[in-house]
Amino acid sequence: MMTAPHSPHSSSLPPYFKGLNDVQLEAAQALEGPVLVLAGAGTGKTRVLTTRLAHLIQTGRAFPSQILAVTFTNKASTEMKERVSRLLGGAPVEGWALGTFHALAARMLRKHAELVGLTSSFTILDPDDTMRLIKQIMEARHIDPKKNPPKMVMSMIDRWKDRALSPSDITPREAGDVAHGQMQGIYTDYQARLRGVNACDFGDLLLHVIHILRHPDHAQILADYHRRFKYIMVDEYQDTNVAQYLWLRLLAQGSNNICCVGDDDQSIYGWRGAEVGNILKFEQDFPNARIIRLEQNYRSTGHILGAAGGVIANNQGRLGKTLWCDDEDGEKVRVQGLWDGEAEARFIGEDIESLQHKKVRLKQIAVLVRAGFQMREFEERFIQMGIPYRVFGGPRFYERQEIRDALAYFRVVVQPADDLAFERIVNVPKRGIGGATLKSIHEEARRKNQPMTNATQDMLAAGVLKAKVGAALGMLMGDFDRWRSMLSTSAHGELAGQILDESGYLTMWQSDKSPEAQGRVENLKELIAGMEEFESLPAFLEHVALVMETQNSGTGQVDYVSLMTLHGAKGLEFDCVYLPGWEDGLFPSQKTMDENGLKGLEEERRLAYVGITRARKRATISFAANRRMYGNWVNGLPSRFIDELPEDHVEAVSDSGLYKPGRSQHWDSSGIEPKKLESSHHRETYVPSVTPSPPVVPSSFAKPSVAGFQMGDRIKHATFGEGRVIHVAGAKLDIRFADGSTKRLMDSFVQKAD
Repeated sequence: MMTAPHSPHSSSLPPYFKGLNDVQLEAAQALEGPVLVLAGAGTGKTRVLTTRLAHLIQTGRAFPSQILAVTFTNKASTEMKERVSRLLGGAPVEGWALGTFHALAARMLRKHAELVGLTSSFTILDPDDTMRLIKQIMEARHIDPKKNPPKMVMSMIDRWKDRALSPSDITPREAGDVAHGQMQGIYTDYQARLRGVNACDFGDLLLHVIHILRHPDHAQILADYHRRFKYIMVDEYQDTNVAQYLWLRLLAQGSNNICCVGDDDQSIYGWRGAEVGNILKFEQDFPNARIIRLEQNYRSTGHILGAAGGVIANNQGRLGKTLWCDDEDGEKVRVQGLWDGEAEARFIGEDIESLQHKKVRLKQIAVLVRAGFQMREFEERFIQMGIPYRVFGGPRFYERQEIRDALAYFRVVVQPADDLAFERIVNVPKRGIGGATLKSIHEEARRKNQPMTNATQDMLAAGVLKAKVGAALGMLMGDFDRWRSMLSTSAHGELAGQILDESGYLTMWQSDKSPEAQGRVENLKELIAGMEEFESLPAFLEHVALVMETQNSGTGQVDYVSLMTLHGAKGLEFDCVYLPGWEDGLFPSQKTMDENGLKGLEEERRLAYVGITRARKRATISFAANRRMYGNWVNGLPSRFIDELPEDHVEAVSDSGLYKPGRSQHWDSSGIEPKKLESSHHRETYVPSVTPSPPVVPSSFAKPSVAGFQMGDRIKHATFGEGRVIHVAGAKLDIRFADGSTKRLMDSFVQKAD
């Protein structure tokens, strides 16, 4: 705990400054020149922004129309406008140049639309419309949508626009071999088609304006904006992408009075184009910039801030600040190691029940996961315990599209008369079975008063279907008969996996290159993994039906636990926060580190910082020694972020032996009784005793492990077979096995191949 420096504010200061601490007051009064306000989590940045805006208007330095105030959401801009109005005594203020990047850019573009081949009445297309346009262009170019999914093509174009790249800026290297090397042509055609229908997409709003402001023939337009906007203010600057950054730089060249508010330690959206470098190089972009750090936190206790600060201090790419609070230290951050994911969900569920007995409202409790597939075990546990919950940022597990599709396949196998399930998946993946065929099957089924599957068999036998459609349906019906015959002879988990594989459904998502496809594959594998505790496929389907009924009947619940991903939790706060799944490979994400190296690791660490600082009073971190991931048991290693938690601010929840502050890598699972395994899948017990490995940095990539293993070594493992070492971190080895899977294991579990 620290004590705030205090100097009584002058009574002559305007009333809207009342309640600001000294540093907040400094930021609100810093009106001239470039200013960067580094606002840590819970330090009152919104209040500083609104007070500064009110001060600019009240002192007559600018009219509202002369202040460009940029936010990331419409909700934030509306809130800012209302709060400024209240600060100024409630008087309505007209002529605001306040809004989101896209809203403000759209306003500018309508003034100058003819300069980019549009008219002022242009239409802004929604994602569905743009996707249809992309599909038409791909069809005209004879590009197979199965091998090159339109969503992937659209995503590439969106990313180029985020970087302010026009079709002429795309090099062959930039385009790669996607769509047979035709990406630049597709992008060119797409832009031409948009202009042809007098439309643009969201990315164009900034891209076109940047083109106009940069063009030497339109220098007068940029000069006009320089004269108009005397002051520029930007919220959440750490989340800006390249196009937003360039747009702001162009407009700020006039007065140079730009104030950016943000937190480099909370930049967690690199995967959607955000560039943390924008805030890190602010002083280079704006020489003589003033840097003001808001470090007094009004949200969390001292131990929570100390733990979060200890983790984020390990990032090299940051400007640096230390959060503190003028309050009690509160409870230490609790860390608990569990035997497996099921035990983790049970522990958190029981802990939430104990909080309920202490009169803590459920709406003040959140479970924040790194990956969506983690939610299933918590949803199952909460339903079983009768704990109301709500999933934010997406549907509940069993409501997801891919899960509903998979369940529909299982339902038809178990119950051939389930027409709704049959209709859902008869053409998923696409088998050329269109609406006309389905209508014919419907009519036949109604005429004979029989299920659609029976009607299909009759129509196949009668030969009334077109050859191609008949062949596809015949193969599908044969598959259903074969799978149905295996219900009593095969393990239901294995059969479920076989159904998804042989039907082509899993392959459909594995070959889909859209951003969400990998998550769908993970969810399908988690679905299969979660079936094993049930005695049969029908028993599992009955369980799901009851779960869905429970969920649907509880939609009016006003008090519930919030369940969401860490990314979805940014900007929120709760009294009690649970952070499960802190194991290397899961968090930090192995995929993120593989694709982005140290940059990816640092973003994952910022995500850890965001997670911890969502808690006001109580934060609990947990990890599992064994976790079922995508159908396989994986030996878990505590996240490297647990190693980085300062010992003074954390404590072990129990004396299980899995975790001791300051030595989290010294695992000893003997303190926990493993549950009996009822499945045929192999699980390894994890009982290593090794020294903690340091955080991964580039120089450690080529270092040998504790036991002498190096990158490139061929190894063999008793269960997984032969593989090759692709990464070394102390005693931890990342190994790619012959089946294509990658696992992280202790070096003591493997030996060098002959």
